[in-house]
Amino acid sequence: MNKLGFARKEKVQQFMSVTGASEKVAIQTMKTHDWHLEGALEAFYNEGNAKVVQEKNRWELLFNKYKDPKADMIMADGISNLCNDLQVEPQDIVMLVLSWHFQAETICEFSKQEFVGGVQSLEIDSLEKFKKKIPFLRSELKDEDTFREIYNFAFDWAKEKGQKSLALETAIGLWQLFFAEMQWPLVEHWCQFLEDRNMKVISRDVWLQLLEFAKTVDSTLSNYDAEGAWPCLLDEFVEYLIEKGHCAKKSDE
Repeated sequence: MNKLGFARKEKVQQFMSVTGASEKVAIQTMKTHDWHLEGALEAFYNEGNAKVVQEKNRWELLFNKYKDPKADMIMADGISNLCNDLQVEPQDIVMLVLSWHFQAETICEFSKQEFVGGVQSLEIDSLEKFKKKIPFLRSELKDEDTFREIYNFAFDWAKEKGQKSLALETAIGLWQLFFAEMQWPLVEHWCQFLEDRNMKVISRDVWLQLLEFAKTVDSTLSNYDAEGAWPCLLDEFVEYLIEKGHCAKKSDE
């Protein structure tokens, strides 16, 4: 389109905006109708495949709005722009819920297949519909089973490619998001405990079992079973809480 004059570029952009057609189709149709916009639009909509083209392109247009100029993916900058348009912070947990819906493999990335497939499944084909979907995405965290699915998903989504464990800094950031939703009172003690131990990474087992611990063990440890099948790290956390005076040690019966 660089070879077109300003006026013709404007007409092509108008044609694409109205129809959702690709640049190639827009230029070809405009040329065929001697650059008369109204005539070109009328001819486009009179053709039987006009609606099909529009249906196919509406999700791709949304993807193209945020895709990286050097890759057929939405990267960190594109996600930041999407967050700005949706009026949410990039670190808002709702973006993690969205990544779960998109079945995204990697944090801060959406492939074209992930994004287009995701917005189709959520019945989103415009920015306005995207904005209206945010409260629904946020409400899904209120469902216990869905919350667990998203929590479990986050481990593989957030760990570095090729690694089996999750970096502690990343894990802490995610725990603060998840457990703020759950209002687990021991989350800050847990994070401090890990930092005091100079932990570097978190295993999948610890990640998964911590959610069960937070859901089943009372914050005062009144129902904690030392003979339970908790990972050693969680048993050590209990001892840490007792030593720090956050919880009283249960007396032997």
